[in-house]
Amino acid sequence: MTKLTREECLILADLLGDTPMTVISASRLKHGMCDAYIAGTLQDISAALVFDAFCPEEPCGVGTDADALWQLLKATDRWDCINVDNSCAAALGALIEADSGTSIRYYGDVCHALLEPVHCYPNEVVRLLTLADVERLTKAPAEVQGNGYKTHKAMLTEGIAAGAIVDGNVVAIAHTYAETDLHADIGVSTLEAWREKGFSTTAASLVAQEIQAKGKVPAWSCGEDNFASLRVAEKLGFTEIGRRTYVIPVEPE
Repeated sequence: MTKLTREECLILADLLGDTPMTVISASRLKHGMCDAYIAGTLQDISAALVFDAFCPEEPCGVGTDADALWQLLKATDRWDCINVDNSCAAALGALIEADSGTSIRYYGDVCHALLEPVHCYPNEVVRLLTLADVERLTKAPAEVQGNGYKTHKAMLTEGIAAGAIVDGNVVAIAHTYAETDLHADIGVSTLEAWREKGFSTTAASLVAQEIQAKGKVPAWSCGEDNFASLRVAEKLGFTEIGRRTYVIPVEPE
């Protein structure tokens, strides 16, 4: 197993390509916001793991060699599950079960892209966020502070964010979670007491508009049973373009 240097991460990002399904890993590799490991060499990679700094317990597996992926995983101790190509999920799960005696469950990750102008849903309490909102974000519950950037200021200057503001407080947010030359992934979150009011839909539509104005394609991913997120994606006009699988060891009760 080889841990990649900053320069080697840039090479791996180029090898991944710039697609809606690689935007998060490619962005983290390009911006130095991950740890990455490979089996083999950059000229002949058997498998790779990308540990997103903002979600390190859920590494992204690169490649379809289940044995190579498992060897990499065994050499680390900070993961709860791994997101991999569908074609190797069952084989990797079988290796983990056989080697560790731990049972496995599988969970689908649905990937979307917005290939048409975003459908807009105006809402008077939702607007784009600016630098004037940094303190407001800092004081908000962690769930609606947004992430993917080193600071709130960076999220608002380097990325795009929109939020629902009620009585001066952020109660819902949509923001670019990761961005490459061609794509930008959108993350959304709403405080439980303020759900089912359309805030996430409106905030995400504003963010998607700004992404498209930059000539980029908005991307959206969520779990296969996250029906609220899937509904928002559908309302905005996103199209499913592919799926990956989380391979998840299940701790005995």
